[in-house]
Amino acid sequence: MTSQPTKDDGGTVPAACALTPADLAAQGGRWQQLAARAMTERAETADGLRLSFRLRPGVQEELRTLVAVENECCPWAGWTVDTNDGQIVLDVRSAGEGIATLHSMFTGLRWTPASASSAQTG
Repeated sequence: MTSQPTKDDGGTVPAACALTPADLAAQGGRWQQLAARAMTERAETADGLRLSFRLRPGVQEELRTLVAVENECCPWAGWTVDTNDGQIVLDVRSAGEGIATLHSMFTGLRWTPASASSAQTG
């Protein structure tokens, strides 16, 4: 999705999260757990953000569950999950102020870069 979603009245959807503070904290905790377990890369793109994850049991299911929540609370962005080159890739895209908002998301996740994962034993 390369354009910012619009409201029924033709206006744009603001780049803001609709989760309550408690739900936002719970969602953030789940993202942190998934990142620590399987995330290998966070890259800003021209229209959003790309997160890559190791292809491990349960990772794709958890990522899709998290993305389902994000699709509901952040309708101003398009969230897609694909498998590519042995990794699970999340692409999040928006337009306008949504791009800057996406670039500021997930900056605090703790994860192991792909280059370091080959040096670790599982």
